[in-house]
Order: sequence, then structure tokens, then C-alpha cells
Amino acid sequence: MKSVIVVGAGIWGTSLALRLAESGWRVTLVEQYQPGHLRQSSAGETRLLRASHGTDDWYPRLARRARELWRDLGERVGEELYAETGMLWFARRVQGWERASASVLERLDIPHELWDPARAAVLFPDFRGDDLEFVLWEPQAGVVRARRATQVTARLARAAGVTVVRGRAEPYGAGFRKAAEPSGRSRGPAVRVGEEVLRADRVVWACGAWLPRLFPGVADVRVTKQDTAHFAVAPGWDTPAWVDYDGSVYGHGDLDGLGMKVTSDAEGEPYDPETGDRRISPSSEEASRAYLRRRFPSLAQAPVLFSQVCQYTLTPDGEWVIAQPEDGVWLLGGDSGHGFKHAPALAEYVAEILDGAREPEPRFGLHPRVPVRGLRTSGRTDRADR
Repeated sequence: MKSVIVVGAGIWGTSLALRLAESGWRVTLVEQYQPGHLRQSSAGETRLLRASHGTDDWYPRLARRARELWRDLGERVGEELYAETGMLWFARRVQGWERASASVLERLDIPHELWDPARAAVLFPDFRGDDLEFVLWEPQAGVVRARRATQVTARLARAAGVTVVRGRAEPYGAGFRKAAEPSGRSRGPAVRVGEEVLRADRVVWACGAWLPRLFPGVADVRVTKQDTAHFAVAPGWDTPAWVDYDGSVYGHGDLDGLGMKVTSDAEGEPYDPETGDRRISPSSEEASRAYLRRRFPSLAQAPVLFSQVCQYTLTPDGEWVIAQPEDGVWLLGGDSGHGFKHAPALAEYVAEILDGAREPEPRFGLHPRVPVRGLRTSGRTDRADR
């Protein structure tokens, strides 16, 4: 039986562990905290699921498969993990990112429509779209209940036979030596957890914000602080998800009583997932209120119902890291901002790689990354009234 150690019980790690276990692998999942803990990059109550990715067509295809698998997973456990609310993209330019996305969606036969902003206004109790050229509507996009999805996936992985080891993992031996082999020889990929050394045919490091500290200089990944606020709303704000790409801000309606989510998709300040302050900054709250004044003015003074600090684990170009820096050792990461939604489909993809059935796309390699925009955000931070 083939064996694998997966380090990290975020949504990528748990999804991969589940997939491999159900494919006949012997799987060990190592996590220092617990699935869904607040320090994970998978933390947070919700994540958006959408097919639009600008001019790219690889991610839309994967997102469509992920949508199918999220729905199947929800049916399997008897709860709605994915709420298909639909999604609105607020287009400020006639020939901008949204138009490029619509062209790809058309080519891939993914449902979408281009609306006049006035039509979008009927979906919100309060909406101002006078600065918009049009709105891109994705009826089969929506919101994944992120924390719950991570916990459910971890539970299914354990039920499928995955062995869960609690503790802090470190690379062991070979090219990533943190503790030398007693014999001086490598005996295949290994992980050290405390005083114990675990070995398997493959080791997959899906450890989110811990990836750059465990493999410094190997993967071009940085960690940033991302503040999220949910504002109290009156009944009727169970509205679609929405994204203002050029404003680098997104949110959704009052799903599960969490209030109206408004959060920035622009990269925040550098952040340490263990020691960083878990309170959102006053400037972040004010920036969200400034956006509300522009787009949803009746909510500009609404109280904050719930707030949370998450973190992004980012590469300069927004492409993921799926790479083998050493025989039998794989790194998965750099996925924040557009990685969560793909998790069950990505697990299928990575499982095929580990089985030797395919090679990862070159875009995911350990080559130097050139900073570019286009997959998830414009990177702008001027979100105030304009």
C-alpha cells in the first residue's frame, strides 16, 4: 500500500488526505492545532466560490469541478456546505477584468449574464451603482461555509482511515535537513514531530502560513494580515455574494446570521500567524465603512456584528505552488485569495500527480515569480468614496 504524510489540516490538507485515503493510500495527517483553528489560512466563516478568473481558463474549469464536489460533499453529510447564492461582479470599466472573464465563461459554456447596474439594484435593499459600466452575474457562484467545511472534511478523512497526529512538524533529513540522519544517509522522505520521526513514500507540506518559515528561500511565498468585518443588517439582506474587482473588495449578504461581510482583497501588512494581533485594525473598519457609504449607504453606520483576522499566503503572481523540490517531497501553498473554493477538485488533481498519472502545470513550479495581477484582485487599496 502506498503511504503519504500530509502536513497541515487546513482545507487543502484535509481534502487531499480524504481523497488519498479513499483511493487506497495509507495516510497520516499531521496538525499542530486542530482543523478549523483560527490560525489557519483556511480560518474564517465563509469563502466565495466563483468561476471568473479574468483571461485564465484553467482555474474556471477547476472551479466548476469544485462546485460539483462541494455539492456532493454536502449531500454526503446531510448539510449545506456550499450556498449557491449567485455572485455579482461590479464592473467599473467597459473592457476590464469582468469583460475578459465573461469571454472565458462564454467559451467554457459557464452560465453568466451581463446586466445593467439598475437590474442589480433589485437584489439589494440598498445599492448605488452609478459608477458602474455593467454588472457580471454568475448565477452558479456562491459561498462555502469555510470553517465548517474544513471540520467536516477532516472528520470524513478520519472516518476513511486517516491517522491524525497532533504536533508541530519539521522537515527531517535529505536536502531539508533540520535534524541529521543518525547514519548520515537518507531513507526516503520523513517528518519529525517532537521526538518521533514519521516516514512514508510521499510527504506533502500543505501547511499554509507556515510554509515560508519551514522552507525559507525555497518557495516565493509571503504571509499578510487580512481583516474581515461583518456588519449588522435588517432582515432581507440575505443577498448574493459580490465582488468589486477594481476596488479590491468583496462580500456577501447575511448568510447564517453573520451579517453583511465586507473585506479587502488587497494584500495587507506582513503577518506572523502565531504571534500576530488577532484584532482587526481601526483603519480596516473605516475602509470597509467608506466602501459601504459608496455602494450600500444605509449600512455605513451599521455596527460591526462579527470581525476576524485571517491571513493570506501569497505568491507574487497569485499562482499556487505545487512542486517537488526533492524526491518524494511536495510543497502545496500560495493559494490564498482564490484557493479555498478549489480544494476538493485540487485534491483530485494532486492525487493524480502523486500517483504519477500527470505532471503539475509549469505555472506552479518553484521558478522566480514576476508580480502580476489578474487572478483575484486589482491590488488597489483606494476603496473609499470615489
